Amino acid sequence: MIELDGIPELADPVMVAAFEGWNDAGEAASNAVKHLAEAYAGGGRVFAALDGEDYYDYQVHRPMVAAAEDRRQVIWPTTRFSIVRAPARLLPGDAHEEPRDLVLVHGVEPNMRWRSFCEEILGLARDLGVGQVITLGAYLADVPHTRPTLVTGTSSDEAYQALFDVEPPTYEGPVGITGVFQEACHFAGIPLMSFWAAVPHYVAHPPVPKATLALLRRLEDVLDLSVPTKRLAEEAQAWEAGVDELAENDAEVGEYVRTLEEQRDNEDAADLPEASGEAIAREFERYLRRQERRRGSEEG
Repeated sequence: MIELDGIPELADPVMVAAFEGWNDAGEAASNAVKHLAEAYAGGGRVFAALDGEDYYDYQVHRPMVAAAEDRRQVIWPTTRFSIVRAPARLLPGDAHEEPRDLVLVHGVEPNMRWRSFCEEILGLARDLGVGQVITLGAYLADVPHTRPTLVTGTSSDEAYQALFDVEPPTYEGPVGITGVFQEACHFAGIPLMSFWAAVPHYVAHPPVPKATLALLRRLEDVLDLSVPTKRLAEEAQAWEAGVDELAENDAEVGEYVRTLEEQRDNEDAADLPEASGEAIAREFERYLRRQERRRGSEEG
């Protein structure tokens, strides 16, 4: 059962979801949703939560005890829903200049009844008038920390594939709750995109702010929003500098990083001839729009 604290009136809502656990290397995806909940004025108000008794094994995901004012409080693992209102787009001449609400879904991958779990979330999405869902994930990969974080995007929607330069999903193998939720959205007729960040497996201990930042940058592009990320960008720089120091002080790690860098650079070079002028222009346009939004946000 979803416990509701009033269903608010929303403006053009989009649901952004991430789940801790198997889908969340370095906690990059769940930290992206947490960042969104804290990034805008007023913060993310939690208005609903799933009943954890229905989906979680408390011997696997144990509750936590925390201090709350003058008493101790038990915090149970669950999935919570909050809302942030992203400000209007800042570029003049945009066709859509109204604020947009983000329905944020942040929780722990459930231990049981996954289909019912997804149906509850979808039921709430319908009640709120959500017209689009974006899921975020992160996976361990043989990638160097010194290069831009790879973010792959997929969607079964052909219009999204053309508009946002994402690929149809081709993965086959074991899935986490994110994959199951994606399929549930597809069968429910709710358009969905999914973005996954590649986290270097040799430095995957959370947090990994560089991967979190990369996911938020991709989210900015597809939603045409400006997300305040100055503090996160500084954390990402500090994280990368710390890993650089580790590689410098450990010859074996340093050699491994250089091998990954060479492999990544060779792959990028091989892909260059396939980049069309249209694709380059589209990427440059996205960059300019993001920079313009960010400048407008700082001036405002």
